[in-house]
Amino acid sequence: MCLVLARVPAGRVVTYGTLAELAGFPRAARLVGQTLRKLPRDTQLPWHRVINAQGRISLPGPSAQRQLERLRDEGITPVKGKIDLGHYAWPKPDEL
Repeated sequence: MCLVLARVPAGRVVTYGTLAELAGFPRAARLVGQTLRKLPRDTQLPWHRVINAQGRISLPGPSAQRQLERLRDEGITPVKGKIDLGHYAWPKPDEL
């Protein structure tokens, strides 16, 4: 799962479900969340690029703000709290 997460390019996002599927765990979006929670705080993996299927940040409180700031630093701007998956989602069919 971490190998797939490491491939998500800057300026793009992946949903929990898509990440699970690409890692070989279809229908295991919750497993992705559990795995991300266990990452060390100083991880170099782009955990902040993982969002829910509605294009929203699922993290609570200060973690959500930190994720939002990192996404904005990469040029991803949510509109009304939602990220446009049609524009920012990874991978596109030609990127697999």
